[in-house]
Amino acid sequence: MSVHKLKNGSAIDTISKKHPALVLFFWANWDPSCKQMDQVVTQLAGDHALLKFIKIEAEAFPDVTEKYPVTAVPTFIILRDGKVADKLEGPSAPKLVALVGKHTKAISAGVAKVKSKVPVQPDKELNTRLGKLTRAAPIMVFIKGSPSAPRCGFSRQIVEILKEENCKFGYFDILTDNDVRQGLKTFSNWPTYPQLYINGELIGGLDILKELQEEDEFKDMIPKSCQTEDLNARIKSIINKHRCMVFMKGSPSEPKCGFSKTMIALLNEVGFEYGYFDILLDNDVRQGIKKYSNWPTFPTLYVDGELIGGLDVCKEMHEEGELADLVQKIQSK
Repeated sequence: MSVHKLKNGSAIDTISKKHPALVLFFWANWDPSCKQMDQVVTQLAGDHALLKFIKIEAEAFPDVTEKYPVTAVPTFIILRDGKVADKLEGPSAPKLVALVGKHTKAISAGVAKVKSKVPVQPDKELNTRLGKLTRAAPIMVFIKGSPSAPRCGFSRQIVEILKEENCKFGYFDILTDNDVRQGLKTFSNWPTYPQLYINGELIGGLDILKELQEEDEFKDMIPKSCQTEDLNARIKSIINKHRCMVFMKGSPSEPKCGFSKTMIALLNEVGFEYGYFDILLDNDVRQGIKKYSNWPTFPTLYVDGELIGGLDVCKEMHEEGELADLVQKIQSK
């Protein structure tokens, strides 16, 4: 079921007569937490057909906001038989899930007054399985698709953030198992995907991870076993393996492009002793070193950890006798 966007304040009474319960979502376009909860409401509306979800722009319907009353956004009000049965202020997805689950359970059971405040839990067997899945890796992400082929924009973004933070993670494609897809929502008390777990504990969804990254808090949450070597640190280590390092395509004995071949011939001519790195064998280094050195092309020459330049620079230095002087300088140290 889709979310109904209110266009007429008096329509609430009419809609209320046709549905056993309404969920009124008061929002404002200027509040970022409302946008976050909008995704949650959309997901809940699709999962709970017994409830009618109505989205109300608070400032556009002052009579409606005064009637209930609403003093902050987001605010959620659940109407049963036209009367306020529950009210929730603030952007709390878990609390909203619990309220919706509570009223859905009551309506489906035919109970007039809701006694339970806990959403329906999955059966014990599934519950046990979900617990094992959330601990299948120190960092587990539940997404649509796979890290190499995400099936939705939110899943793609969370994978990109995890890769950007250089952390190892496991994943589960919720599109491959509907029991897990539906059961995890209740297990986590979190209605949307993707979902991120660390050491079996729910961290949240994409918006939560974005906030943690912006506040520079996520790095401290990454288990040591999941931390991978920082790319810049790796590039620096490669550069400093030899006093003179050439980043090229192929090897000195088998260059894979004309520029690399010319560079090697030039270095051999002036008597350079050098190490090399074949950038065709590692795309991370190939792309990363361009940013690291602010130099977009290959081959490139480094001496004592500092960038000398590419083929054109080395040719010019050779013509001016500077390349031979550099060799003598290195050998004298």
